[in-house]
Amino acid sequence: MPIMQVNVVTAVHAPYAAFLAPVWASLRSQTHEQWNWLVQIDGPPEAVTAAMAKCGALPDPRVHVAAHGTVEGPAVTRNLALSRATAPFVQNVDADDELERDALAQLTQALTLHPDAGFAVGRARDLLPTGEMRDHALPLTAGILPRGILLDRWRSTKDEYRLPVHPAGVMWRRTLLLSMGGWAALHGMEDTGLLMAASAAAHGVLLDASTLRYRKHPAQRSAQFSKFTGGGAQIDLIRQRAKVLMTYPVWSDQSGEH
Repeated sequence: MPIMQVNVVTAVHAPYAAFLAPVWASLRSQTHEQWNWLVQIDGPPEAVTAAMAKCGALPDPRVHVAAHGTVEGPAVTRNLALSRATAPFVQNVDADDELERDALAQLTQALTLHPDAGFAVGRARDLLPTGEMRDHALPLTAGILPRGILLDRWRSTKDEYRLPVHPAGVMWRRTLLLSMGGWAALHGMEDTGLLMAASAAAHGVLLDASTLRYRKHPAQRSAQFSKFTGGGAQIDLIRQRAKVLMTYPVWSDQSGEH
């Protein structure tokens, strides 16, 4: 089985610079060694580059850092990193999260074994401020994720909101990611919008393994108060887009990058 290269994409802004050392440690511990790290800085770069220099990431030839100067948010920032990706597989890891030691190995293996799948995802464990890990049961069994199943299992009513898998830890086939237009222009749902569109277009793979450590902390974006009131409209848009994508033929990779 060929060992496939992975581009790991991280969008980061100055308030999250302190979390980059654990991300870097989790990358260096990966059992899959064919990766590089595409870091895209959102806003002023000084705090981020200083943190990366301090932990030893900055001079490493596997690390490629770019900045665009202004504050544009996670979707734009990830997409700018995606523009630099050349590997067949793209793994997102947020600046305050970590990958499990075997994450890249298991996810690349899943996509290699299932060439018709456009993405692979494992379970996410909450990384609590105490250092403890908290597991979550998923409403799906491991194996092939038929197109549309994540949309069907997404609970997004006024009384219940639950995603069937964690969208922040997905490994993407780069060609599917590009065909979806990258991360969606949504408020706080950039990865959810992408995941639901991709699931409507392509089959995926769910691993029976934890691949992501999702850090819980007071400064995380999802914990911040927001005056934004368009969440329901965003959910409607995601579902409408997915409904249209479900009418098209199932996506397949014609690039020869398997």
